[in-house]
Amino acid sequence: MLYQGDAIRVERQDGDLALLTFDLKDEAINKLSSSVIGELSQAVEALESEAGLMGLVIASAKDVFIVGADITEFHAMFAKDEAFLVDMNTRIHALFNRIEDLPFPTVTALNGLALGGGCELGLTTDFRIMAETAQIGLPETKLGIVPGWGGCVRLPRLIGADNAIEWIAGGSQNDAVTAFKVGAVDAVVPQSQLLAAARDMIDKANAGDFDYRARRTEKSSPLKLNAVEQMMAFETAKGYVAGKAGPHYPAPIEAIRVIQKGAGEERERAQAIEAQAFAKLAKTDVCYNLVGLFMNDQAVKKKAKQYEKDAKAVEQTAVLGAGIMGGGIAYQSAYKGTPILMKDIKSEAIELGLKEARKLLTKQLERGKLSQTRMAEVLSNIRPTLSYGDFGQVDLVVEAVVENPRIKEAVLAEVEAQVADDTILASNTSTISIDRLAANLKRPENFCGMHFFNPVHRMPLVEVIRGAKTSDAAVAATVAYARQMGKTPIVVNDCPGFLVNRVLFPYFGGFSGLVEHGVDFERADKVMERFGWPMGPAYLLDVVGIDTAVHASEVMAEGFPDRMAHNGKSAIQVMLDNQRLGQKNGKGFYVYEEDKKGKPKKTHDDEAHRLVAGVVRETRELSDDEIIARMMVPLCMETVRCLEDGIVGSPAEADMALIYGIGFPPFRGGALRYIDAMGVAEFVAVAKRLAGELGALYAPTARLEEMAANGERFYPDASDR
Repeated sequence: MLYQGDAIRVERQDGDLALLTFDLKDEAINKLSSSVIGELSQAVEALESEAGLMGLVIASAKDVFIVGADITEFHAMFAKDEAFLVDMNTRIHALFNRIEDLPFPTVTALNGLALGGGCELGLTTDFRIMAETAQIGLPETKLGIVPGWGGCVRLPRLIGADNAIEWIAGGSQNDAVTAFKVGAVDAVVPQSQLLAAARDMIDKANAGDFDYRARRTEKSSPLKLNAVEQMMAFETAKGYVAGKAGPHYPAPIEAIRVIQKGAGEERERAQAIEAQAFAKLAKTDVCYNLVGLFMNDQAVKKKAKQYEKDAKAVEQTAVLGAGIMGGGIAYQSAYKGTPILMKDIKSEAIELGLKEARKLLTKQLERGKLSQTRMAEVLSNIRPTLSYGDFGQVDLVVEAVVENPRIKEAVLAEVEAQVADDTILASNTSTISIDRLAANLKRPENFCGMHFFNPVHRMPLVEVIRGAKTSDAAVAATVAYARQMGKTPIVVNDCPGFLVNRVLFPYFGGFSGLVEHGVDFERADKVMERFGWPMGPAYLLDVVGIDTAVHASEVMAEGFPDRMAHNGKSAIQVMLDNQRLGQKNGKGFYVYEEDKKGKPKKTHDDEAHRLVAGVVRETRELSDDEIIARMMVPLCMETVRCLEDGIVGSPAEADMALIYGIGFPPFRGGALRYIDAMGVAEFVAVAKRLAGELGALYAPTARLEEMAANGERFYPDASDR
């Protein structure tokens, strides 16, 4: 043994071959924490001082290679100044260069995931061999930074500037076939042959069949691009990426600039450019919030896994109601491998549900994402039925009938009589109290909410709603099923609107108030889209459906009359009164026509403005900042109330639910991080000012005022900045 640490061991094999193995103690995965980097330095020292070595293979003893740096260290690390961060990356560059400069050929054996720093480590060796099932990529831009350990330098020199820009700016994970095609890896083999293939490549390099020295020269030299090629590669890419990333995400464009600036430089100078850019981005609010988002996502998934441990197996499911929503649920379940019965009382509805599933599968087929065989397999997992004949074998039933409490109560009581005593019943209600729906059930302990978001195949969130009598077993099974479907479940307690809709409707309340004070709804949309929302409030209402929004707002007003009841007729109600339902009938705040791809495209409509003018009580000159405050404060305040009321268990879950459920701008980190960023005291001051004029919807809670007085935050790690 040449070296043995807690994460790395280096041993001599077959006399002249060194095998460096990553195997982080007491962890399921390998990651490059600061302590692991320290061990890597010692391991390289051992390699440099060992005589008679003819090659090195870097490998992993775990199911993954290396998932990247230890992101849990980022907030504390990035709180330090830019000079510290530049120095840190410069030292890691020097370490990785020592691996690249070892006096014998080197190969990385990539299994499982090789991401971020794991991918960059692999790029230091002369060759890379990849298992058929492995994935490789540089996802750093998704955290608001650029690759900082040589990814922006080595990857373009290996696979060309165009391909490297696509990988780095997009933050993609790439399969073995793709990696081999562009030249990121030199061979793809079955997992069982990985080490043998690596050894063979070392032997061939030593025999002169592969010129590893030429490969090193290529990686250390300027990019071979003339002025015209540079302009084509970089300037065209900047325009495209800027359009995709938008103005709030600087990292993808900065990554292109780093590659461009370093293109004409030797290795060390190009690495210095990369280190400077990394340090600059690491200090931004966007990076801070996106790292926080990653941490929150991990916390939410960890919590879901804990529920899963105690869950009974969900092997056969059913959905009641076969419309667009039911068809979407059936598709998602079947696509992820859980067979599902799709029941309705009308054969036309069944056909509508199947049509929805077929439409989604056909799109996948056209894009080359699945084969005809796979499509047939998924469709065979959906069994339409007009009767309860096979419901005795079902582990879990999702009720997705019309959002009417009386109809839902009747359907749930009906299905309860047809299923086994331990079958879980879950309602896909968006607002109706779970306790109310459970009132007439014989086994309310088996009942909970399972709120999907539309479109089901795209939206990652599922709210699992616990009623007063819901058992732990029912919650665990429903969480497990949501995860089987590829969703992120968040468990919340019962109340009107649960978490996401309870928070969303005060946002719409703020919008209604703005319109009544003469703010043009198209201007409100533009302001909130510039703020970072994927669509403004009027546009979002059209997508949700005006009738759905009015129904939900009535439920919310009944539940929280002090702050959510609306005096007089709102603009949303006026739209409904005039049968303007939004996208579902082609007219709402906007009118809609199909674009070339068959998607609804919104356009201005004079009639909508004429109708809305009827609710304007007075005209005020409001700044963009004031519009933002009047929209965001009610949303954030309701999130605070949900946390204080125990509707949601933690700030992380609250923020992730808003990001995954309603498109809260990810770069702002969620409602509670947004308050932290503003400063709790400043937020409370704004909320009080608005409450004095606009009422209880804006009023801060006593606990939030206490937090402001004590200098507290929702996220303790924010103080590390």
